Amino acid sequence: MRFHDAAPMSNPRNLAPRIIHLLNTRCKTRSHLRQILAHIILHNLRPDTTVAPCFIAACHSLNLLSSAAFPLYINNLTTPHTFVCNTLLKAFSHSGTPQKSPVIYSHMNKNAIPVNHYSFPFVLKALADLKLVEEGMSVHAQITKLGFLTDVYVGNSLLNLYAAAGNMSLCGKVFDEMLMRDVVSWTVVISGFKDAGRFDDALIAFERMKSEGVMPNQVTVVNTLAACAGFGALDIGVWIHEHVKMRGWDLDVILGTSLIDMYGKCGRIEEGLRVFEAMKEKNAFTWNAVIKGLALSKSGKEAITWFYRMEDEGFQPDDVTLIAVLCACVHSGLVHMGRRIFASLVDGKYGFSPSVKHYGCMIDLLARSKCLEEALRMIEKMPFEPTVSIWGALLAGCRAQGNSELSETAAWKLVELEPHNCAYYIILSNLYAEKGKWSDVEKVRKLMKDRGLKKDVGSSTVELENRERSLELVA
Repeated sequence: MRFHDAAPMSNPRNLAPRIIHLLNTRCKTRSHLRQILAHIILHNLRPDTTVAPCFIAACHSLNLLSSAAFPLYINNLTTPHTFVCNTLLKAFSHSGTPQKSPVIYSHMNKNAIPVNHYSFPFVLKALADLKLVEEGMSVHAQITKLGFLTDVYVGNSLLNLYAAAGNMSLCGKVFDEMLMRDVVSWTVVISGFKDAGRFDDALIAFERMKSEGVMPNQVTVVNTLAACAGFGALDIGVWIHEHVKMRGWDLDVILGTSLIDMYGKCGRIEEGLRVFEAMKEKNAFTWNAVIKGLALSKSGKEAITWFYRMEDEGFQPDDVTLIAVLCACVHSGLVHMGRRIFASLVDGKYGFSPSVKHYGCMIDLLARSKCLEEALRMIEKMPFEPTVSIWGALLAGCRAQGNSELSETAAWKLVELEPHNCAYYIILSNLYAEKGKWSDVEKVRKLMKDRGLKKDVGSSTVELENRERSLELVA
């Protein structure tokens, strides 16, 4: 289609409606849009606030925001209407190039284009996605100066900015200053604490929210369930499950999987299995939550049964699935099954190569199963540099089986990887003391002194900690 083929447009009064019609119905390609752009410039329709949103939407759909919409409205010659700027801010904040949003906002300030309560949420969303906290603080200052913090949507956008950057101190300060708060405000705070690993604070916020009479929505409960899983707060997780039933919410993939994950990590995987069976739709994340829960409960054989059931029902295992099922083998001592699954992974059955975490699980399994030489060979042949958890797993297995020679090798490797962790020096010192190698004991102590390390009470627990590292992989 040629633009001028659609209809005559010499009458200026008919021009804007015709362009809007073309943008909404017949602008399907970049060439069409560029023809329309030429007419907008030729007939000076840039200031038209009815044409602008349609043109910007067409640019967004054709991925031409940066090359067409942005230069048309944001340049040294134009001072577009606030509505047009807000439309651009919204489009860019929901695009793959959110970095243009702060530029538009800056253009508005430099050219005295008024901002309003619609402007700030879009620019703050872009700054949150870009993790530009300092720039966000400047916007925050303007929001305070202009009195827009009374707007709950602006306040929620500020909360999201600081939560996305992990600055929960500033997030909490904004929250406390907000005159109006809704369920979104509470959800952002809960999500921020959860993402920062502060599960207890997330749960405290959830309880505060309830005490103030604000009922959670589905986004709130999904984030709170993740905090329950991380903190082991089964009682709150059960309350949420009852709330879901009471509200009659469907157990969709996200909500159902979150419940399964919570029950699995809180040691009640049997409840998680009931949730699984009640779900109409599942995905790989759902199956992973079940297998991880069974691995954490040390129900290795059942985890493997579910792993094969997952394949039988047409779901493709991913890297997380394989970590979970290998961890299940570790904690149930299923070395032969672990070897078989790992061999299939290496052979490409699942469409990806084993990562260092998969090797870590397998080495832990071999070390616990008294296959120390096989574990060492795998370390030497794997296509990754061994991590602390891998040498730690080998060390724990060697110590449990009294293999002092391999224990010494693994301990020295740990010293190389973490030279400021005094626990590894203490293990080395103890190894030499057990063998009566007092000169080596003194060498280790001197090395600690030279590196400014002191024995830390409780450091000898390192072997027990290494025993739990594979549990962390599925948590």
